[in-house]
Amino acid sequence: MDTLESLRNKSESAKDLKSVVRSMKAMAAANIGQYDMAVSSLSDYYRTVALAFIAYLKDQGIDEIHETKEPQKNKEKSVCVIVFGTDQGLVGQFNDSMADYVIQSLKSFPVKKEVWVIGERMQSLLSDAGLKADMLYPVPIGVSSITPLVEQILVKSEEDYEKNHQKEFFIYHNQPGAGSGYQPVLQRLLPFDEKWRREFTELQWPTKSLPQIAGGVQPTLLALIREYLFVALFKACAESLASENTSRLQAMQRAEKNIDDMLEELEKNYHRLRQSSIDEELFDVVSGFEALKKGANH
Repeated sequence: MDTLESLRNKSESAKDLKSVVRSMKAMAAANIGQYDMAVSSLSDYYRTVALAFIAYLKDQGIDEIHETKEPQKNKEKSVCVIVFGTDQGLVGQFNDSMADYVIQSLKSFPVKKEVWVIGERMQSLLSDAGLKADMLYPVPIGVSSITPLVEQILVKSEEDYEKNHQKEFFIYHNQPGAGSGYQPVLQRLLPFDEKWRREFTELQWPTKSLPQIAGGVQPTLLALIREYLFVALFKACAESLASENTSRLQAMQRAEKNIDDMLEELEKNYHRLRQSSIDEELFDVVSGFEALKKGANH
């Protein structure tokens, strides 16, 4: 049975825990801000890369980009999926929802599959579902850690694509959604698809001056393609990290509400027990007084 002292100790512990939760909420909110800023800055960089592509097309006299149709049946064709997870705690269903999305999505891929995973916890979840990770990368711990990870993935993907041009690359990651939520998304990285073609053909050169290529044609094209891939991977990683902190923020908000409810209940119990103790003491005093009064009368 609880005593006044035990209730007081529980209340103090709950208040200490609430202080920790508030600190984690503030840290998650700050992290979301820096990752959102990184994604926002990428839009300007992406536009620069896109305009460079337009400059290349105009210099080469290319007015339209036509998507190459591949044969329907190709035994050489394979798929590589890059899955972003997290190894940090207190993120709710962040990894589980992504793993379920990947597992369900890959059922529609009737080809050889290769899985690259960012995060050991995501690797474990996919492994339990029978999807063995062919490559495992550490989860970035900040904006400055994203670029080294992206460079590693780019080098590996470019090597594989050079060996097999029939290989397709897809990115799975959580993306911040409307309001304060997030959702799993799938993006095609290589080869470029209809969406990529439409984006670049619809973009117009901003001035009347015709652009020119200063260096070699082939090296310029390869450099532009690499920069486009860098932007796509960096954006996916930054959005995944922003979603992770969004999930943590939501978890901390739920925890704070639960702690507030607990504190309210502890406070009620404390005052109820204290009032009961006071009533008992008063009853003892009254009983003692009545006993003394009876003794005096005798």
